[in-house]
Amino acid sequence: MKLKCIKCGKEYSLDDVRYRCDCGGLLEVTQKELPGPQIVSVWDSRLGSKKAVDQSGVWRYREMVLDEENPVTFPEGKTNLYTLPVRKGLFAKHEGENPTGSFKDRGMTAGITFAKKLGFRAVACASTGNTSASMAAYAARAGLKAIVFLPSGKVAAGKLAQALAYGSTIFEINGDFDDAMRIVVNISQDMGIYLLNSLNPVRLEGQKTIVIDMLSQLDWEPPDWIIVPGGNLGNTSAFGKALRELKMAGIIEKLPRIATIQAEGASPFYKSFKNGFKSFEPMKAETVATAIRIGNPVNFEKAKNSIIFTNGVVESVSDREILEAKVSLDSAGIGVEPASAATHAGLRKLEQSGIIKPHEKVVLVLTGNLLKDPDIVKRIHSNEIEGFERFKDQIIKVNPELDEIKSRLREVIQ
Repeated sequence: MKLKCIKCGKEYSLDDVRYRCDCGGLLEVTQKELPGPQIVSVWDSRLGSKKAVDQSGVWRYREMVLDEENPVTFPEGKTNLYTLPVRKGLFAKHEGENPTGSFKDRGMTAGITFAKKLGFRAVACASTGNTSASMAAYAARAGLKAIVFLPSGKVAAGKLAQALAYGSTIFEINGDFDDAMRIVVNISQDMGIYLLNSLNPVRLEGQKTIVIDMLSQLDWEPPDWIIVPGGNLGNTSAFGKALRELKMAGIIEKLPRIATIQAEGASPFYKSFKNGFKSFEPMKAETVATAIRIGNPVNFEKAKNSIIFTNGVVESVSDREILEAKVSLDSAGIGVEPASAATHAGLRKLEQSGIIKPHEKVVLVLTGNLLKDPDIVKRIHSNEIEGFERFKDQIIKVNPELDEIKSRLREVIQ
């Protein structure tokens, strides 16, 4: 296995701790030899194993990740693929069911495992919340020091609580995520700390198992579309890499199309897509979907390649559309944070425009669970956000009198 620049093709040793090529290009991990279609039976045989490495929805597919028999694992990746009643052929891969509540655990088990193998004592990340929660948990399990750079006042309480509880040291930056990202890259290089943002190509090797696991659950019959939220664009990048490798290995023939959905207030990738990727302009990001509130995604070039390779699309949705989609998913008993709901909002928009057809099979990737951002749930259901007045009677305040409660309850169950 090696690191290869996607821009100039230069190769480096995988043990060479670097996150960019000398030319400035992004790096990706190249597998020494992809397995053939027969590997599927090996992956299936591990489903009944009691070993943690086999129970993990990442390390079960280790032949396409890293050659590790004793990874740092909880285990993660045991996430369900749900059918949704909204329409026929609609599925939701709920990555919020991972140990720390988001898809980041898939990448972090790979990243922390590799950091420990290389002998690092400390790891660091910039985060809008989920990365910090995941890194802190896996670092604690590995006995490593976790250092987090967060944009001050811009991280949901549920995520901040996780990072604190798992023992990380937090630097609150008076700026946004992109400021924090710039700082952590410099700090990591100067102080010998292992960087665990998705700029790190090893982390994306874990994240690409979202697609591998999903296809396994679909009995290797690919959907027409995979829809994913877009923030720093690590998943878009990883998904394209996974599909390319699976096709090269002969495990799948048909390529799903990737649709990346951004919030309007944080949509530089969408704007670049609209001009044919002829240019890219960072922007000052602002959206209720805090997990994708990123205005200068580091994985732009990799994500662009994924969209082109799969003949995919990029769309943007408003905060109102995101929250309406969140309410729809939540009411089906599948709770999500706002960024996850961007996928459902994007599906609605792409169906309305005719890009996605009613008969096509679609998988929504839900990236984080409902409790990542409990404050937005309270605001919606307490009638604090305009346009959601229909929930004004959901919270009923009563005196501790049985007759009064019974009277009100009869109104509810009529």
